[in-house]
Amino acid sequence: MAQTAGVQPMPIAGRVAIERERCLGMTAAEREWRKQWLKDQILAPNEPVHVEEYWRERTNPIRRFYRWPLDTLYRVLSPVLGETRAADYRYIIGKTGLIADWTKKGGWRVIKSKPMVLPGQDGFPFQSQMKESDYAARGFKNSVFFK
Repeated sequence: MAQTAGVQPMPIAGRVAIERERCLGMTAAEREWRKQWLKDQILAPNEPVHVEEYWRERTNPIRRFYRWPLDTLYRVLSPVLGETRAADYRYIIGKTGLIADWTKKGGWRVIKSKPMVLPGQDGFPFQSQMKESDYAARGFKNSVFFK
């Protein structure tokens, strides 16, 4: 979904966002507005503020449950390593945990496509020996789990 949820963004800077437009001349009201706008762009020292209640309301309980182990690790590491580095470690450890996948029996899977047979070559037109139930089987019929 787009950042503006499909609604066209409205530029709040107006015509004074472009330096050339500002050089053409600004009224006193525009100068005052621009001064206030520039002042508003400066963030407070404590921003961004993490409000735990807001986060809890925005995330569902299932997501909070599966994020809990790495969030706990992040809270332990952030005072020691700093927030950015702790967030990096949290991300790397989480992605490393996704390498082990219980749905795979192991190894790389190679999917072969049908051979290219052109007119005039042996075997043209190519007739597949596969039955309808063989398509998208991915070796499941040969698996020890199937028997």
